[in-house]
Parts: sequence; C-alpha cells; structure tokens
Amino acid sequence: MTVAMTAQEDGGALPTNGFGTAELERHLAGAVPSFQGPITLERISGGQSNPTFFVTSPTHRLVLRKQPAGTVLPSAHAVDREHRIQEALRGSDVPVPRMVHFCGDASVIGTPFYVMERLDGRVFADCRLAEAPREERAAMYRSAAEMLARLHAVDWRAAGLDGYGRPDGYFERQVARWTRQWTQSRTRELPEIERLIEWLPRHFPAAGPATIAHGDFRIGNLMFHPTEPRVVAVLDWELSTIGDAMADVAHFALTWETRPDEYGGLLGEDLAAQGLPSQADFLSWYGAAGGRAERFTLFHTVFALFRFAVIFEGIADRARNGNAASAEAADVGRLSANFARRAVELTGGGGRPR
Repeated sequence: MTVAMTAQEDGGALPTNGFGTAELERHLAGAVPSFQGPITLERISGGQSNPTFFVTSPTHRLVLRKQPAGTVLPSAHAVDREHRIQEALRGSDVPVPRMVHFCGDASVIGTPFYVMERLDGRVFADCRLAEAPREERAAMYRSAAEMLARLHAVDWRAAGLDGYGRPDGYFERQVARWTRQWTQSRTRELPEIERLIEWLPRHFPAAGPATIAHGDFRIGNLMFHPTEPRVVAVLDWELSTIGDAMADVAHFALTWETRPDEYGGLLGEDLAAQGLPSQADFLSWYGAAGGRAERFTLFHTVFALFRFAVIFEGIADRARNGNAASAEAADVGRLSANFARRAVELTGGGGRPR
C-alpha cells in the first residue's frame, strides 16, 4: 500500500498505545492460518480515529485497526462494526480489504482489534491530490462519485446487514446522537452549536430510501489504483450504518465548503488551474451513476458541518484526556468552532438561525 500519509516503524513496545509486538505476535500465530513471526509494526499517521498499523511478518502483510486506549464515548470506535460491514461487502460492487481476523478480547493488546489484508494503492490526505497527475484529478473525483453511488445501490438486506442500523428516522436520530455527543465531549461553550441544535430539528427533509451510509466518505478514506485514476478500495468504516444517502453526499461535498487548512478542503482554490472539479461536477457524476443527487439540500450541508464540528470537539476532548489517535488532535479539535460558525452563516448569517 503506497500512502500519502506517513508510517513510522516501531519494532518494540509502543508506549503511546500501550502494547508491544510480543502479545500481538503470539495471538496472530494462533488465530491466523499459516501466520509466522517475527512481526514489525508501523503506525499509520494522519488519522484522528481508531489507531491503525501496518503489521508485517515473513508470511503476511496486514493492517490492524484498534480502539484508542482509555475511556471512549459510548458507541464510538466500534471496531466490531467496521469488521462486520466490510465482511458483508466482500464480493459486492464496493471494494474493501479482505477481513482476516477479529479479536474482541481486550487483554491481548489492551482493546478489541481486527486485522485485514494490506492492499496496494494510493491514499491522499489532501483533497487537492497534489501528488497525482493534474490531468487525472477530475477522473479520480469522478471515480469517487461513482463509487459512492455504487455504495448506495447495495442491497444491504441481501448483504446480511439487517440490524446494522435503523432504516427509519435517520436524520432525526443523527441530530439527537450528535447533540448528545456534543453534551458529553464539549470543552468550551460554542453558541453556534447551540443555535444549530435549535435549527436542525425544524428543517428535517423528507426521508429518502434507506441505504448503507459510510459516515466518513471523503478523499482521505479512498484508495486509488497505483497508476490509474480509479478507486480500488473504500476504507475506514467506523461511522457506517444504515441511513440516508444524502448524509454521505453532504459529507463529501464539504470538500468545497472547507479551506485547505481546514482538514484539506478546496474552498478558495483555483479548481480549473489544478485540474479539479467543482461541487456541481461531483453531484452531476453521482447522479449520472444512479445516485439521487436531486435530494441534496441546504439542510444536508448544515447537518454535515454540525456533525463535523462535534466530531472535532470530541477529538479535542480525547486530546485533553491523553488518548487521542494522533499528535495533531489538539490542533484539529479547534476546527469545531470554524465549522459551527460556517453552518450558522448558511442558516441565515451570524444572527439567529432562520
């Protein structure tokens, strides 16, 4: 796997994560057929969620995902759900890594974890795709739009995902969930978030058909072919559920609503000069591939910004408690105010929401 994020090797104990290689090596040798040590671990940096590592041995090239150490919010960092949905999507039109092993026993490395195959491809942390050829960038975004439409077309019941999420009342439940998350994780007063908590329930759109919702569908969670401008894997399913397709569309569309210094967005960039598409291009490609782009509304953008703001506040809370998934978590957490203010502006300016 060739990634734009960095990976730092640590062949022994990993004090910042509370486990070393010996326990993991013994467990994998007993749980994974033909697995043999010794192993090396490489922490994949750049993520703000579940710590992720390359696991390399003489017989296997794997990726390990685990919960963060320490106390986490209820229902957060559910690696068992990540494992389940990727197993369910195996063989579908949505490519995911092959699941190798799930371990729910926290005594092995301190938290539940799973391992999956390590794929070869390119992952970009920056939406500008600066390391990709300029002439291929639009095609890469088109492939992302088409992949999202394919995801939303999956028959989730036939895939065995009954009970993975409730198909009704998605946005009502999501607003309630992220309101609770805000209450539990806020590190300061943000009046803008309180305004959004008032505005969103008054503007729920008509419900669409229930689909798989990835929950964090963005450029940084897509793997592209090593040399071709097409998506070969969809990664990081931590926030996935059964829900409304427009949540994913709105989340990806934030690419054009956020600046490069705000989690790598494109707001303010000269898109044509860089060979990058517009938000309208993305929505058009999504619709042409079978997605219902006509359902995309202001509510969806405001909700996506609100949700992002609460997520970043949670990152700040983990940083404060000393168990964040990356060293940059404290800085990223400060972005919550930026997204909340932008959402309030969309609802009617800096005053009271309309």
